[in-house]
Amino acid sequence: MAPDKDLPAGQRSDLSSIKKWWRTLGGDGFAVLPPPTRSRYTQSDGHEDAAEMFATRSLSTSTSFAYWHWQSHSAFDRSGGLKRELYVHWGGDHATVAAGLGDGPNGYRVIDNGPQGAFGLDKITEKDDDGLPDPEDTAGVRQFLARLGTPRSRTARAAKYAPLTAAEESWLHDRLRDPVELSGAAGFVVALEARQALTSEETSRLLPAWREEYAGRLTEWSAWAALLDALLRHDHEEVWETVEHLGPQASDALGAAPSPRALDVLRAWSLAGHHTAIHAWLEAHRAVHEADPVRSAGVLAAELTAHDAPETSLSRLFGALSATVTNDWRAARPTEDHTAAKAFAALTAVRLAADEDLPRPLRVAAALRAYDQVAHVREQAALYPGVTEAEVLAAADRYEAARDDLLAGTGPDLTGYEGGLCDIYHRYRTLTPADVQWLRGRVADPSTGVQGIAFCLELLHAHGEAGEAELEALLPRWKKELTKQYRTTYTEWRHPLVTLTCLAQDLGHPAAEAMLAWWAKPKPLWKNPVRLLTHLGAPDEEKAAELWEFVISGGHDTGHLMTWVLLRARLDGTHPLLVAERLIGQRGVRAYVLHRVLIGVADPAQPLWHYDIDPRSHSWLLRAQEVADDPRLTEAARAIGLKTAREHYVFRYPDQVSPPLTDGQLAAARAWAEARADRTAAD
Repeated sequence: MAPDKDLPAGQRSDLSSIKKWWRTLGGDGFAVLPPPTRSRYTQSDGHEDAAEMFATRSLSTSTSFAYWHWQSHSAFDRSGGLKRELYVHWGGDHATVAAGLGDGPNGYRVIDNGPQGAFGLDKITEKDDDGLPDPEDTAGVRQFLARLGTPRSRTARAAKYAPLTAAEESWLHDRLRDPVELSGAAGFVVALEARQALTSEETSRLLPAWREEYAGRLTEWSAWAALLDALLRHDHEEVWETVEHLGPQASDALGAAPSPRALDVLRAWSLAGHHTAIHAWLEAHRAVHEADPVRSAGVLAAELTAHDAPETSLSRLFGALSATVTNDWRAARPTEDHTAAKAFAALTAVRLAADEDLPRPLRVAAALRAYDQVAHVREQAALYPGVTEAEVLAAADRYEAARDDLLAGTGPDLTGYEGGLCDIYHRYRTLTPADVQWLRGRVADPSTGVQGIAFCLELLHAHGEAGEAELEALLPRWKKELTKQYRTTYTEWRHPLVTLTCLAQDLGHPAAEAMLAWWAKPKPLWKNPVRLLTHLGAPDEEKAAELWEFVISGGHDTGHLMTWVLLRARLDGTHPLLVAERLIGQRGVRAYVLHRVLIGVADPAQPLWHYDIDPRSHSWLLRAQEVADDPRLTEAARAIGLKTAREHYVFRYPDQVSPPLTDGQLAAARAWAEARADRTAAD
């Protein structure tokens, strides 16, 4: 059989056709990277590969370039067929890249998503006079469903979709007539129910097929939620049996279709510790009892407290209350204003924290949420519609008077989105006695999960507050729980077993030997890329040499250079910044990694372990500014800090900085940059 590349165009796979076209691109200040391997997994990897290509081919560093990475490559199936739009990433000048890519290969089209997005590459498909694809054209059907699935507008409550034409609706219903192939029908089900157009007869035919084909794994069918919504909407007689099989994953559907029975089910799930049910429970309680959301939340908080629910349940309840109150406020406004809604949510948190009629656990959750927002509330006091400036300032005063008492011995929800924990990491740059007590309590608590242990143990260890008590608390758990894979690529902390192993070595504890023996084993494979990070515990010259050999080998860095710098600083008794700056320009050390490390070690009492410099993080901005202004450093090192700070989103997309900056903080950042404009020009 002829190789795929030698076949006529109509017989080649999509991947082969795209590769053939890709090899023709380049020139006039534009270059393309070869198709990816698994080593190019992220956009950061793509930019690193581009820098290496420029050096190898002696290309100017200002060359614009395009590539796709391994995650994008999953757009192809095993046969090389394009099963969805291929995202093509880029660097340099957007117009140059767009011109370099052109219209795309024959039979395909390049989609320009603008300077802030990736380019797309997809097949050109045919449509009839009604804009409908041939049902046998899988690419055409996919593109049609993608168009129907794009919301016309989106609010906090729901997405709104364009209505179907009569031809479109008829075409979709035709696809669901007998016999129905369930996996292929998913897109049609979702498109119809997004407009509440799935019929009772269709749900009656789809339900038994769903139960039979996906028995024991109902949620693996991608249209399950849409079908459940339709079953509830049509009050199907078997819907409650289906809800029982689905469990708490059905919560959102029940919250959107409130009834006394739905309320009972959601209450049971919430009291059993299923956090996913809490928001829907509040929605259903409010609808069934026609109650104000704050009163409903008070009732639910009392029930949770009576059943000894953990702090996280109350935190989720407050999140649900805040979202509900804010959504009500949005619904009363004729236009969607995301910025105004965020401001109102901040004011809501400030107000509720000081509301003595609410149960204390809810007030504590509100106080945590308002911690970084009260300054914004004060700045915008005169701008809230329907509330006087004096009332807003009085609410802020009440919050600040109550905050310390409410927050004593408390901390964030350790089970939530890890990016949220990164956002509040700056609060722990210095630890109060109450912080230390709370962090130690969480480490000792058997219910704290891997993410919580990682966060708390890292903070304690970095600040020199972790000791034998923390080690002993985790020893019974390390083999069964901490040896599991836990990705920390985009966090400010390491894998908890890395930190625990370092602690055990620093303490000279007998458990260190068993942990190091486990790290030395070839399996599980996930640990191999991070094994050398344990060398930071009880450092010596042998460990330093092994780490350095890896650093200059060009292997994928997952904290290795950071570890070596901190290790070397401990051995030499010097600040890690001084260690890092000696590596500037050194052969074998990638500048991209070194710059991140230089900023990350600015405060050795709380190094930032994030995989890359996070341009949205206020913490990274502050560290970059500190490096830029550190008189101990060479001009080359300070220039790296200055360049990093000036590339931060605070100067380009300030609304994306997290946590959000106040107007005063933003003005201070701009003044700082302006005061150093001459240094920037000189660099």
